[in-house]
Amino acid sequence: MGAESIAIAAPPPPARGWPRERIAGYALVGLWIIAGIALVAYLIGAWNRELVERWAPAYFSGLGVTLALVVISIVLGAILSVPVAYARMSKNRILSSLAYAYVYFFRGTPLLAQTFLIYYGLGAQRPLLESMGLWWLFRDAWYCAVFAFSLNTAAYQAEILRGAIESVPKGQWEGAASLGLHNLQTLRKVVLPQALIVALRPYGNEIVLMIKGSAVVALVTVPDLMGQTRLAFSRSFDYQAYLWAAIFYLVLVETLRHGVEWIERRITRHLVR
Repeated sequence: MGAESIAIAAPPPPARGWPRERIAGYALVGLWIIAGIALVAYLIGAWNRELVERWAPAYFSGLGVTLALVVISIVLGAILSVPVAYARMSKNRILSSLAYAYVYFFRGTPLLAQTFLIYYGLGAQRPLLESMGLWWLFRDAWYCAVFAFSLNTAAYQAEILRGAIESVPKGQWEGAASLGLHNLQTLRKVVLPQALIVALRPYGNEIVLMIKGSAVVALVTVPDLMGQTRLAFSRSFDYQAYLWAAIFYLVLVETLRHGVEWIERRITRHLVR
């Protein structure tokens, strides 16, 4: 090669001063800080000891119901999502079409409507359900809520799982085949560990949505956190009842978010340079 040198553009100098973006960012952070201080000041000034002492046990009881509902639904949905994701990726037109219809319906309709359809719709078919031996399931609001939430989250988890698996390069399958691994071994030992890293954030978001969406079960008489909050407000007419419920949900979501970030840092340590 000749003595000619290739000109490489230098990186732009770091921004100095106070551009509009920085001012807007500091302003938003300042507003959040002011809002947080105002909330704390309001809770201190409007502290209702009688309300807290009377309804605190009910709130914690409702919190336990909410956590149980979300955990059971997420686990059952994860189990159901595996065959649905497999059917979505299948080359069989019938399987893929049925799985697509299932995912399309449960992702395209509100969770509240799905819960009502199961609790009020199927619950109205008592003679048929009794003849099938299923009345014990659909006569109880708790079981109906778990059933509706499991079907709903399975549709979302199936799409998360399918997208994560398909994000793994085909070369991984080919490399594993060259080593003599069959498809199941390749999926379990090569593809899934990589796919779960991709799917971790979406799974975390899905659990967050389930926690916030669980409030709808209060409308079908399940005594979850929101159900106990509605009861507390109807007896006290104190706006703090809903404010404390919002704080409970916020703590749950933030705890989950930090937990997902910690898990992500742990399982991606080998990717940090």
